[in-house]
Amino acid sequence: MTIKKIGIIREGKVPPDHRVALTPTQCATVKTTMNVDVVVQPSPIRRFTDAEYAEAGIALQEDLSDCDLIIGVKEVPVDMLIPEKSYMFFSHTLKKQPYNAKLLKAILQRKIRLIDYEVVKDLNKKRLIGFGRYAGIVGAYHAFRAFGLKHGLFSIKAPHECADRKELEQQLASITLPANMRVVVTGFGRVGHGAEEILKLLPLRRLSEADFLNERFNEPVYTHLDTADYYVRSDRGGFDKSDFYNNPQAYQSTLADTVRSADLYIACHLWASGNPVLITDNDMRHDNWKCRVIADVSCDVGGPIASTLRASTIADPLYGYDTVSASECNWNEPTAICVMAIDNLPCELPKDASEDFGNELIRSVLPQMLNGDPDQIIWHATETTLQGELTPHFAYLKEYAESAK
Repeated sequence: MTIKKIGIIREGKVPPDHRVALTPTQCATVKTTMNVDVVVQPSPIRRFTDAEYAEAGIALQEDLSDCDLIIGVKEVPVDMLIPEKSYMFFSHTLKKQPYNAKLLKAILQRKIRLIDYEVVKDLNKKRLIGFGRYAGIVGAYHAFRAFGLKHGLFSIKAPHECADRKELEQQLASITLPANMRVVVTGFGRVGHGAEEILKLLPLRRLSEADFLNERFNEPVYTHLDTADYYVRSDRGGFDKSDFYNNPQAYQSTLADTVRSADLYIACHLWASGNPVLITDNDMRHDNWKCRVIADVSCDVGGPIASTLRASTIADPLYGYDTVSASECNWNEPTAICVMAIDNLPCELPKDASEDFGNELIRSVLPQMLNGDPDQIIWHATETTLQGELTPHFAYLKEYAESAK
């Protein structure tokens, strides 16, 4: 695949997304260091303005039909797809999402080559690009904001009301945490590490799980747990990573034992269907359950955490969970668990999230594309071909695409 010209498409999905795959400065970097022309489709909603791209020497171009590669962030609406072109974006088709079957069908009919960011992985099968870090950053900020509101301790701006991460951090610096506050975080991927960036900005002491459970400290503390810390084999105890991934049904969760004594739980783990649930409604009904704020950054609706009844929104980020009826209620009712479960968190800091994403794109993805894909990283992330066919590793999507009406 020869790439001489890249087009940055205008985000067309509704509700609008203000992010972009490459910032003006990054577009200029690609042009000068990779010897590739870059143009940008004008957009009235993108957080980086058309004028900023023009000032960086990037041409504004409505028609992208002369581009060899067209890149965006979210799904490209069908009416914006140009036949026989190569695209790269998050398609949200890999799990046979019903709402995007029409999109994949149109991509095949128009003989479009689709490269999906979600499956761009290195030789160790580790994802190379994504917005997970900023999901963790914004999600953890939301968690402390929710805690302050739930307990009437402090009120800070919502993330989307902040101009950038710098202002978000200034908001955090204004809060005072209770001396005995206890926080639990799960997940050690991009999301979990992003969340910990926020925790490290606050006066929180990190503890091992054992100390968190057995000791008491007169200062705010947190513990950060990985899979091995909260899953145990049901029949013989212990945890074996390989065994867990091959036989998840043989394990059970012990997470409630840790979270029940916390004031705030921030969920950033990766959970797969078929894995044991983490926290049940019965866990939260127990007399010794203390935790009243759960920020489910992973947002697995109907999955591992019983209180995640639905995704919340940027406009209305909180809802309540009634532990008695296992149903939704007002989050500020005294006995309710306050739930934050926004599923598009990086959108709230579009400039910072875009810059972080673009850096990864330039560092790990574009060099593979421009240098012949020596490790077949791009090939393995390619769902469809310019011949209008699914690639062998995505053949399982055939019936899904054909089912679209």
